[in-house]
Amino acid sequence: MLAREQFGLRGELLSDSASVLPLTLPLACREDVHFMRDPTRGGLATVCHEILHATGLGIRLQQENLPVRDQVQSVCDMLGYDPLYLACEGRVVAFVAPAAAAEVLQTWQATPQGSGAAIIGEVCDDFKAVLLRTSLGGERLLEELEDDPLPRIC
Repeated sequence: MLAREQFGLRGELLSDSASVLPLTLPLACREDVHFMRDPTRGGLATVCHEILHATGLGIRLQQENLPVRDQVQSVCDMLGYDPLYLACEGRVVAFVAPAAAAEVLQTWQATPQGSGAAIIGEVCDDFKAVLLRTSLGGERLLEELEDDPLPRIC
């Protein structure tokens, strides 16, 4: 994004382009893993909206658990982007039975690509929306994207 728009910003940002196979293969045959998706198109918020539409269940994310690098958050703040709607290659969002979450997390964290993996939220049946519990304790409604997501150059 920085290179394409020629903002003249420098930093320690590295490409996130990577295969999701090392993360998905160990979980592919597990019955307690209900759904896996890469957040490449439309980011995490879009993946959550896909689940909402497919199941009718709400999703509550915990902002403080989201593994967004400080450099990424800083650039997004400067440019007015929300990182929850940006493409994130080489990552996987998995919807897992609560009893299996810790084991799946441990499996991912044992890999170089999954070292930053985290349990970031929960599926709820008492509301039908995608909500973000902020680090200040409030809740923010994550709306569905109205336009095409910001395109990437890989």
